[in-house]
Amino acid sequence: MESYQDINARTIDSWVEEGWEWGKPVTHEAYENARAGKWDVLLTPTKPVPHEWLGDLKGKKVLGLASGGGQQMPIFAALGADCTVLDYSPRQIESERMVAQREGYEIRIIRGDMTKPLPFSDGEFDLVFHPVSNCYVREVKPIFKECFRVLAPGGALLSGLDNGVNFMFLDENSRDKLCVFPFDPVANPEQRAQLEAENDGMQFSHTLEEQIGGQLEAGLTLTHVYEDTNGEGILHEHNIPTFWATRAVKG
Repeated sequence: MESYQDINARTIDSWVEEGWEWGKPVTHEAYENARAGKWDVLLTPTKPVPHEWLGDLKGKKVLGLASGGGQQMPIFAALGADCTVLDYSPRQIESERMVAQREGYEIRIIRGDMTKPLPFSDGEFDLVFHPVSNCYVREVKPIFKECFRVLAPGGALLSGLDNGVNFMFLDENSRDKLCVFPFDPVANPEQRAQLEAENDGMQFSHTLEEQIGGQLEAGLTLTHVYEDTNGEGILHEHNIPTFWATRAVKG
């Protein structure tokens, strides 16, 4: 039987082929602007990450965790970081490689599943950049533990997190029927059928206890947080936050 991770890799590849917003690589102009000090990156749909969350990246070792697609790593490379990216989507990996070759910078590119132990040494990275993606995995706490392990002392984990509101309704434009939480298509055939009908892959709701508590349990210290919306749709139009961005450090 195909694993949910493989279903998601295949689904995301199809989204990229259809022009998915999070699968569009940065332009040459954006890369050159970053080299000139004009840049922004996203963890969540609309709000740029404050530059002070990242600090001076020159010479820093950065891991883009589930961060393929050629959107964030090229910016960090332009800022002088030593970049590694791990992603499970072949198309997102392909885009990452294409941008690196186009712009002429070195990057370590790994096709890997973040639900498994990360193929890195203890304390290898100064920064782990983890945009919204753990809604595609069933268990998030092991991921935070691995992030803690691969971070150097004083290193930071920047995460984009779905707060669960997106999973409340079968249709965000109709509030007639609420979903049962946790939203888990592996355990709930009805929820799986709902996702399959829309080619939405396998997605999972996660609680504050799992996502914030999971970082704290891993040994990280939360330093900063902000909220964001979907960027479109009725929830966005009503200014209802559906995502958190967090910065946490390894003491």
